This record gives sequence, C-alpha cells and structure tokens, in this order.
Amino acid sequence: MANPLTPDVLLDPVELTRALVDVESVSRDEKVIADCVEDALRRVGHLTVKRLGNTVMARTKLGRGQRVILAGHLDTVPINDNWPSTVVDDLIYGCGTSDMKSGVALALHLATTLPDPAYDITYLFYEAEEIESEFNGLNLVAEAHPKWLQADFAVLLEPTFGAVEAGCQGTMRVRVHTRGRRAHTARAWRGVNAIHAMGDALRRLEKYQARTVTIGGCTYREGLSAVRISGGIAGNVVPDECWLDVNLRFAPDRSEEQALAHLREVFEGYELEVTDSAPGALPGLDAAPARDFLGAVGIEPAAKLGWTDVARFAALGIPALNYGPGDPALAHAPDEHVEIGKIRDGAATLYRWLAPASDI
Repeated sequence: MANPLTPDVLLDPVELTRALVDVESVSRDEKVIADCVEDALRRVGHLTVKRLGNTVMARTKLGRGQRVILAGHLDTVPINDNWPSTVVDDLIYGCGTSDMKSGVALALHLATTLPDPAYDITYLFYEAEEIESEFNGLNLVAEAHPKWLQADFAVLLEPTFGAVEAGCQGTMRVRVHTRGRRAHTARAWRGVNAIHAMGDALRRLEKYQARTVTIGGCTYREGLSAVRISGGIAGNVVPDECWLDVNLRFAPDRSEEQALAHLREVFEGYELEVTDSAPGALPGLDAAPARDFLGAVGIEPAAKLGWTDVARFAALGIPALNYGPGDPALAHAPDEHVEIGKIRDGAATLYRWLAPASDI
C-alpha cells in the first residue's frame, strides 16, 4: 500500500490522526503502521532512525544539554465496528482515536516538522502496549537497546484529555486460596466447605478503607477489589477448594514489596499467591524539563489513577508524565473518539515547550 503519511498529512496533526487510525494495527499486527511511520521519519534529514521489531525510534543529535523522550504506542485493542475513522462535527471517531493515535500523531507531527528543538528529543513509536508485558515494545527496547531510553525526562502521550497526569499507581493481583474437604451435600457435615471459608476474606474487603496519599501535590487514592471468585466441582459436592482474585491499586510511595506486605496483613491467615505485579511511578515533577513542560501546559498536574508505561521510565530513573489529547474514559469503547480541538491544543502546547524561544 502507498504510505498515507504524506508530507502534507504530516503537517496537520488532525489529518495525521485520521491517517494513523485508518491503518489497522491491533496488537501483534503493527508491521504496516510501523513501516509507514519508519518511512515518514526517514524522509526527514534531521533524525537518526532505528527499528526493533515493530518499534521505531528516531532521535535528534544536536548536542543539547538535556534530552527528552516523547513516546506513544502504535497498537490498538481489537476493532469493534469502529474502523475506519469518521468525522462528525468536531469529533473523530474510530478505534485508537483516543488511545492513543491522536497522541502518536502529535509526536510524529513534531518529529517531522521541528528540526531544531530546544532539547534533544528521542521519539519512540512502540508496539504491543495493550497486551502482555512480554510483547511490550518499551520492555523489549530496554532489554535489547537500553541506550535508546537514556533521557532526562519523558512524556507518554497516553490519553489524559489535555490534562497532565503525573506518575501512576502500582498494581498487584493476588489469589486468595482456601481449602476444605469434599463430601456429599446430603452429608455436608462430613466435609469442610472451602467457599464458606472465603466469607471472612470477603467481609474484610467490604470493610476495607482505601488509603489516600498526596505526593508532590498529586493525590493518589488506593483501591482493593475482589475481581473474580471460583470454586466447586458439582451441584451435590461440598467444595474442597476456592479461589478469590483480588486487585490492589497502590500509590507510588509503596514498593511492590510493601504492597505485598500490606496484602498479607489484610488477608492474615489466608494462603496468597501473587499472579501479577507492576510498580507505580512517582510524579516526576522536579526535573527541569518537567517544570518547563508544566509551564507550557499552564494547568496543575493531577495524579494518574491507573498504571501506564511511565512506570517503565521511572524504573530506569527517568521522571515521566502522561499527557495526550484523548479522553481516557473513551479508551477501548465502541464509540471511541477524540476532539479535534484537543489535538490542535496538544500540538500547540508541545510546540510551546519544545520549539526554540526564537521560534515562539
């Protein structure tokens, strides 16, 4: 196919958003869109461009005192009768419009139209954010080419509806396990019911008081929720096993070890198994590029209530923020859309931050 990311399209972040949405790129099927992005980046002379799988990296080498990263994922969740894109008034509808091809469009627009930024910039257009971590492009880059991720500050262009969302929560899932003894339900007293034994764990969750903590002016509210329960093998058998899956969203002042210690305290006396875990990220507001960025945006940052790839940057010692034009409430929805005005505002904000003072 001919590359839809033509020079004229690259000049307009709104048209660029539509063009990116119209290249189908469900997770694990990002080759075509990565080819298009790579070709567009190689057509400009001020960038060094490299690729790993379906992740494309481009960077300036201007000898600036500091380097920043602009990162966005190329993949989307599966299409749900919402492709290709359509425009209704001031809204662009389509899979990935909010999460996060409008954010990718901002980065690609700047990469190809801003040859002399105030900072050196590394642009990362990466694969497989929406699925298991083992496929995540940032994760693969960190393992294969860690120098690509060296920077003083990063902006992840996840949907925030034009707000600045600092850091992110950590997440941990554990499985609470109870054991009993099977018996025929006609003689239930001969058994021990593992489902009944889970009752106290559920009551502890019902009474749980979530912690709220403010870090760097950003308030993170934790949450602990039962998300799945299973047990039993037949309608006439006292169950001998029961499993309760629980998800803790924890503030970034807790480590994963501290989060697990907290869960062991909440479920004291129960058998626990960790099934998934990812650390949070502190707000990262003190770096000089972050302060300049906040000045360009002109609004106070809020806490990111959720997990994003800013945690991967934080783990590398790189402060990072979330900022993008999409509405996070619309991510993955069948009526996913983005406001054209938010795309234009986002492009203007990034330009104020990154363009040399003489160009503003």
